[in-house]
Amino acid sequence: MIPNAKKILIVEDDRNTAGLVATYLEKEGFTPVVEHDGGNALSQAAKIKPALIILDLMLPGMDGLEICRRLRRDSLVPILMLTAREEEIDRVLGFSLGADDYVVKPFSPRELVERVKAILRRSMGAANQISSTALLQAGSLQLDPEKHKVTLNGQIVNLTSSEYKILNALMAAPGRVFSRGQLLERFYGHEDAVVERVIDVHINKLRQKIEPDPARPIFIETVRGFGYRFAENEGRL
Repeated sequence: MIPNAKKILIVEDDRNTAGLVATYLEKEGFTPVVEHDGGNALSQAAKIKPALIILDLMLPGMDGLEICRRLRRDSLVPILMLTAREEEIDRVLGFSLGADDYVVKPFSPRELVERVKAILRRSMGAANQISSTALLQAGSLQLDPEKHKVTLNGQIVNLTSSEYKILNALMAAPGRVFSRGQLLERFYGHEDAVVERVIDVHINKLRQKIEPDPARPIFIETVRGFGYRFAENEGRL
């Protein structure tokens, strides 16, 4: 499913906000498509195949968090959450579900457009990097960048976009220690909108999916006081 590089889906029930965002996106050459009802967002996304989705959290029909959760079951489309919720726990939850950025209302439309551009640049860069990366394997764990697929003991492991990106980065450089800040900057760019705890959430979920015993990980190791690394050959299955 190839996305339309200029099409942006705006899922926002406030018509004034949606219209404002659409106007600024149009000025930058994008083609915005507006959906006001959360219940229709998934079918609209499947229909138009947008390059990015701007997603409000509080929506009629289905809330933004549930939409994000369902999208991430089979799609890596970038998602920018736009919401009045500004508590840290809301940001952590949004990022843990696979959001790529999080903007709190009231917001600057110009900044929002720049964040959209930054997300698309990162996504394109990641896609180019993935396309030129060889098959990654550690014992029974395998990551195939060309197919964008992770398997464990021959079985497909379903990962969110963020989980996949983190695992890809770690597996591509076994033994290298990544700080939480480095991972935040690498995948989110705007660290002011993200808290470091988000990385811990992603790592914990990854371990639940790929480690034989998540309490005693053999793949993703914690480096106390600094961050994480992918284990070198020793200790793998």
